[in-house]
Amino acid sequence: MKTPKVSNLSKNIFLGIATAIAIFSLSSCAKKVTFLTSSIVPAARGSVKVSKDRNKNYVIKIQLYNLAESNRLQPSKSIYVVWMAADHKTINLGKIKSSTSALSNKLKAYFENVSSVKPDRIFITAEDDANIQYPSSDVVLSTDNF
Repeated sequence: MKTPKVSNLSKNIFLGIATAIAIFSLSSCAKKVTFLTSSIVPAARGSVKVSKDRNKNYVIKIQLYNLAESNRLQPSKSIYVVWMAADHKTINLGKIKSSTSALSNKLKAYFENVSSVKPDRIFITAEDDANIQYPSSDVVLSTDNF
């Protein structure tokens, strides 16, 4: 009994289609939202990408551009703090230090954290202390609800 031979072209086409489906299915699980324009730092831009990991936690990735150093704000602040609103609670996710060379030289920053609950909204405030429990009214960037 003869086995049919599949040409290399057919194999490559099948492999290409399978790869495209795999990439599409992985990227479709993530939701990317851009930050609204800021009145405190109007040039600041950024986006939030929320996806699920293998443990069904939510991976929150933030990319920021043109974010001025926090000590240049009026009034001057020490750091930026990332907050998550979820289940009628506000959670401090961590700080973005503007005095680091990654932000001060190129005005870019990257932040990543994991949460067991899905965020409803992400926002960034300018603060004097990273360990605060409640955000101030100095909201620098904010998303709409997811």
